[in-house]
Amino acid sequence: MSNISTGRVILGGIVAGIVSDVLDYLVDGVWLAPRWNAGLKALGHGGFAPNQWIGFDLLGIAGGLVAIWIYAAIRPRFGPGVATAIKAGVAVWILGTLLPNAAFMYLGGLFPHHLTLYTTVGGLFEVVIGTIAGAILYRESSGAAEAKLAEMAQNAGV
Repeated sequence: MSNISTGRVILGGIVAGIVSDVLDYLVDGVWLAPRWNAGLKALGHGGFAPNQWIGFDLLGIAGGLVAIWIYAAIRPRFGPGVATAIKAGVAVWILGTLLPNAAFMYLGGLFPHHLTLYTTVGGLFEVVIGTIAGAILYRESSGAAEAKLAEMAQNAGV
């Protein structure tokens, strides 16, 4: 089993986060924007401020990093590819979207149930598609450096 390629996790994670953020903007910033504005107004707040969108984007990138780290961790067991990326994306979606939305938005009654449903299902597509995009870039190290060290050790009689 090879080691996780940290550089590839970072690269793939950033890509996963950016793809997820773009899709999130389309879902929540365009399609659901009127519902979000109405829900926020009912709570006595205005719409989302630009600094909040930046915060959401940074959280999206953090989620992308976690998704690709999980992908890299489960890849040896499930194999590389889309199916494994979907598994990693669903795990991140459950922990990062489904459970918080169910707790705070639905059970807490902060927002209408339809908004909760739409943004949560939209989040599934955002996170999974982002994870697939990031997983495409992830490659494990070839092990060439380790093989060279083993060869040198063998030649040295170690």
